[in-house]
Amino acid sequence: MSENSSLLLCLCVVMIVGVAMADSANKKPITESCLGCMCEALSGCNATAICVNGACGIFRLTWDQWVDSGRLTLPGDSPLSENSFTNCANDPYCAADTLQSYMVKYGQDCNNDQKENCFDYNAIHYMGPFNCQADMPYTYESIFNKCIKRVILENQR
Repeated sequence: MSENSSLLLCLCVVMIVGVAMADSANKKPITESCLGCMCEALSGCNATAICVNGACGIFRLTWDQWVDSGRLTLPGDSPLSENSFTNCANDPYCAADTLQSYMVKYGQDCNNDQKENCFDYNAIHYMGPFNCQADMPYTYESIFNKCIKRVILENQR
């Protein structure tokens, strides 16, 4: 998939997620652009329902993140059902809401720039809230940073 096709797919997913987020009254610290870049770096925004080493969906959510975020579910699912985690993690709306709840709970300034922003949320999600100051893997961080730069350039047009 070309970089432009990947970005287009990513933006489509972000727009879908953004519409869902606009309807919610909950606090949402992560911007749509940030979610899009996290998605691109984590999974290439591949919306195929999949779990890899216990991390599921376009945002590669883990069971622990889902539990810490309040066990959000799809309508009709019980938080205690066997498939509720994978159903949520593989649904872009539920997964994005889970990340938002996670950042409300664990958001912090990981890079010591005196602000809490997308770079911090990305580090918290990938490295964990108690290890977010550690260096991230080069390939992952490169993909994320390229995406953020593209978003900034597009917003300046």
